[in-house]
Amino acid sequence: MYNKMQSDLILVVEPAGSGNWLRSTNPMNTSETANLRREETSDEPFLFQVYASTRAEELALTNWDDATRQDFLTMQFQAMRRGYRDMFPAGEFSVIEVSGQPVGRMVLNRSAQEIRVVDIALLPPHRNRGIGTILIRRVCSEATTAGLVVRLSVLKNSGAVRWYERLNFRKIGESALHEEMEWRGAGQPA
Repeated sequence: MYNKMQSDLILVVEPAGSGNWLRSTNPMNTSETANLRREETSDEPFLFQVYASTRAEELALTNWDDATRQDFLTMQFQAMRRGYRDMFPAGEFSVIEVSGQPVGRMVLNRSAQEIRVVDIALLPPHRNRGIGTILIRRVCSEATTAGLVVRLSVLKNSGAVRWYERLNFRKIGESALHEEMEWRGAGQPA
């Protein structure tokens, strides 16, 4: 089921100091729209590019040659894609677009108890511009309307943990590598 989130999400980024609640570290002079569209087979090279960008910092610490890095990324990308589809067969696999151009990916899984943010990733030039914040706030708004919580897992000690905390997610558990986090709307029981 693809809901209204895909068609009515608008991102308006105003220059810093404009008085708008949304601040951008890379202000844009014009308003842009952001939306989600269903992934298509033809998106595979783009999705690989997004995935590879999320591993660049980590791979920079290795002394691997380009061919080894490419093989590793390909193997890990394919494993991630299979794993997500196996664990979340009803998941919504989306491409994030800004002004009609693909800039990232988002995977959501809705159940009767929660909306799970399985994955959200943006290409580096589109990070820290408020796009992810708007998308996550939209998911939280949907959850509030439906009386659900939003849950996700995030790599421990990553900058993403602090970002989710700023968005009022709270730690509810952990594994060796990940923190389990949850967002509850006002008035929802803990």
